[in-house]
Amino acid sequence: MTGNENSLMSEIEMKAKEYEVEPSDARKDPVWKVIPGYNGLKVDVKKSYSKMEKEGKFDPEKLVFEQVPPEIHLSDLPPMAIYKGHPEKPMVSFIINVAWGNEYLSGMLATLKRHNVTASFFLEGRWVKNNPGMAKMIADAGHEIGNHSFTHPNMKQLPAPKINEEIRRTNEVIEAVTGVKSKWFSPPSGYYRDEVVEIAAAHKLGTVMWSVDTIDWQKPSPERMISRVMGKVHNGAMILMHPTESTAASLDQLITQIKGKDLQIGTVSNMLSENRVVSAKKNERIALYLEKVR
Repeated sequence: MTGNENSLMSEIEMKAKEYEVEPSDARKDPVWKVIPGYNGLKVDVKKSYSKMEKEGKFDPEKLVFEQVPPEIHLSDLPPMAIYKGHPEKPMVSFIINVAWGNEYLSGMLATLKRHNVTASFFLEGRWVKNNPGMAKMIADAGHEIGNHSFTHPNMKQLPAPKINEEIRRTNEVIEAVTGVKSKWFSPPSGYYRDEVVEIAAAHKLGTVMWSVDTIDWQKPSPERMISRVMGKVHNGAMILMHPTESTAASLDQLITQIKGKDLQIGTVSNMLSENRVVSAKKNERIALYLEKVR
C-alpha cells in the first residue's frame, strides 16, 4: 500500500466515527408498554476505501455502511402489547381489521396496489371461513395477514380456554385458506388483559395495538379523517382502520400525504423490525449504502 493509499485508509478510519450511529435496544416504556430496537450504523472501512480509491480522496457520499444490531431485542422482553414502532424509524403501518365491509375491500386493495403499499390485514376467523376467496385475494396481493380472533369477542372478559380457542381456530383457518402462518394478533376493539398477550405469545403471535385511530366506524368525511390522521401521524405510527366507506374514500390521499411527510408505509413486521430505513429527503446526513446485518 502506497503512502497516499495509507493516508486515505487512515482518513476513512479517523472520520468514520463522525458518521456512525449507535444501535438502540428494545425497551420497556411506561406509556407505550414496549418499544422495539433499531439497528445502528457502522462504516465498512474496506468497502468505503474501494469506492474512493480511484479518486484517491475522502468522499462522505461514498461511505459504505453496515447495520449493527442492538443487544436487546423485542424477543428478549416479556410478552407485551406493542402500540408503535421505534421513534427514529421513518415508517408507519396500516392495521386493517376485517370482520365486515366486503364491499369496500376491492377498492382499498386497488388503491394500495396503485401506490405500491403493503398493509397488515387482521382477519376475523369466522370472516375468513365465510369469505375464503377474499382472504386469499388479500394474501396473494402481498399483504401481511394477522389474527383478529374467531368471533370478535371482548378478549379481556374471556376465560383462558376461550382465549386460546379463539386464537387457535383463527390461526388454523387463516393457514388453511391462505397458506400463511400469522405472526401478529390484534385484539378486537383493543380489549385485552396481560393473560391475552401471554396466550397469544404461546401461539407465537405478538400482540399489536395502535397509536393513531382513524375512528372510521363513525363514518367521518374523507377530509375529517385525513385531517385527524395527519395531525397525529408520527415515526413508527400504527394506524388503525377498517374496510369502511370513509377509509376507502380517504386512502388514496392519506397515502399521498403520508409519503409527502417522508414516511414509508410498510407492514407491521417491516415496521417493527430493527432494520433501518433511509429517509429520502433528510438522507441521514449522507448517502447510505446499507448492508444487511451479518
